Amino acid sequence: MKEKTVLAIDPGSSKCGMVLVKRNLANKIEILWRNIAPTCDVISRMREASNMHDYDLVIIGGGTTSNSIVSRIREELAGVAILVVDERDTTLQARERYWVNTSRHGWRRLLPATLQVPPEPVDDFVALILAERVLLHS
Repeated sequence: MKEKTVLAIDPGSSKCGMVLVKRNLANKIEILWRNIAPTCDVISRMREASNMHDYDLVIIGGGTTSNSIVSRIREELAGVAILVVDERDTTLQARERYWVNTSRHGWRRLLPATLQVPPEPVDDFVALILAERVLLHS
């Protein structure tokens, strides 16, 4: 297995979750950068991510706004490889992942994480799950 770096995007009508990750030789995922950006800023944030690390592929969740994001990327960043993937169940998985990565305080410790909605957007965690689906199963 070789190292591979990808940028994953969870497209939304108002905001996009983004994550730049690298799969290392041991098949582990390393997060290089995470961001939640207004949808109108997705191209500039993609450029920001590429300044940090070159990526081989852009993975995009196949939700309702994916077609417009793909079109914009093809117009403004020609030559970037794009893979549109199914994003079924990613929001629920992202909520769980949020609580794994964020400590719960006060009353939140008393309720199971599966019964709680995170107090902030989890779009970046959705993007991470999309990246993992491709990198760990390819």
